[in-house]
Amino acid sequence: MNRRGRETAVREILERGSVQVPPELCADAMRRGGRMLRRRTAARQLMWLVLLAAVIAFVVWATMTRPWVEPPLETTPPLTGW
Repeated sequence: MNRRGRETAVREILERGSVQVPPELCADAMRRGGRMLRRRTAARQLMWLVLLAAVIAFVVWATMTRPWVEPPLETTPPLTGW
C-alpha cells in the first residue's frame, strides 16, 4: 500500500466516527498489562541474580588461582651445594 492509499484508509477510519468499545476490554488490558509487568520484573530480578552469581564465581576463581601473580620459573634447576 502506498502513501496515498494509507492516507485514504486513515481518513475513512477517522470519518466513520467513534466505535463502541466492549466494557470488558479495560479489565482484560489491565490483567494482561499486570501479567507482563510481573514477568518483566521477574526476568529483571533473575538477570541480576545471574549477574551476581557470575561476579561471585569470578571473585572466588580469582582468589583461588591468583592470575596476577607470576608463576614460578621452572626452567633452571635450583643451585645447591655451592
